Amino acid sequence: MESRISFRNLFKRAAGYFINGLVALAPITITGYFIYWLFEKVDNILRPYLNEPGLGFLLIIFGVILVGWISSNFLMGGMFRLFNHWLERTPGVKLIYTSTRDFFEAFVGNKPRFNRAVLANVFGPDVWIVGFLTDEEMEKFEMGTDKVAVYVPQGYNFAGQLYILPREKVRKIDKISSGEAMKYAVTGGVVDLGAERSSQV
Repeated sequence: MESRISFRNLFKRAAGYFINGLVALAPITITGYFIYWLFEKVDNILRPYLNEPGLGFLLIIFGVILVGWISSNFLMGGMFRLFNHWLERTPGVKLIYTSTRDFFEAFVGNKPRFNRAVLANVFGPDVWIVGFLTDEEMEKFEMGTDKVAVYVPQGYNFAGQLYILPREKVRKIDKISSGEAMKYAVTGGVVDLGAERSSQV
């Protein structure tokens, strides 16, 4: 009887250790795999021409930095603006190009749009979701100045949903940064922002 109980306790303890191991290893493994996948995808672009592992990745990163430097230069910047103008006027290409450009500029451009974290009252009087105020001019949709646009990211996903709401149903978040709000929303609220802040001090 005692051996059966001790075996059961040993099994429960081993199962607990196994779960703790999964919790510890899963984020590391997934992050490592994503970095490896990204490295391989970028490196494989030049792999048919360069058979040296890692060299293609470095050249592409250098090329992106070079393009960024050229686009910031006054003379070369004019050429890029001309090229952008041409892409913006090309039927079919315009939709893909402008949508992709605006999306990336909203995150990392000179005029970021996801920098105003808010709480949005969407589904019911007592239900609030974390989002980002992206547009306060809704007259273009003939909805008046009392409406605003709020983008709500989905948990563990790169997708999201856009809501147009009355201003009184939107509260600005001041106690946390927009980056922390994005992390909180994308992780489904499981991230401990307080612990992260204390670890960074």
